[in-house]
Amino acid sequence: MIFIVVKFTVMPDWTDRWLELTKDFTEATRQEPGNKWFDWSKSVENPNEFVLLEAFEDDAAGSHVNSDHFAAAMKTMPQALAKTPEIISERLDAAGWGLMGEITID
Repeated sequence: MIFIVVKFTVMPDWTDRWLELTKDFTEATRQEPGNKWFDWSKSVENPNEFVLLEAFEDDAAGSHVNSDHFAAAMKTMPQALAKTPEIISERLDAAGWGLMGEITID
């Protein structure tokens, strides 16, 4: 599995509009074959920072970055960004989420 975390710092006047700006990209990516998840979160410490957690089957990430909706997003998203996004992209020996061993809820 390829696990990706991207931090997007948006300009303050785009904070309330960011999820709408990325809505088509998000919905299209979630429909891609091999996409496991594509989930946005907002930082509790920085109101202008959004964190994207995404995962793909090993062979699916390439088609994601070559898709039309990815290309469109790369053209529309920069207008809202305060700085270049930060990314971690790693290949993991996992198929998806596991249960946390330190906390067990019956």
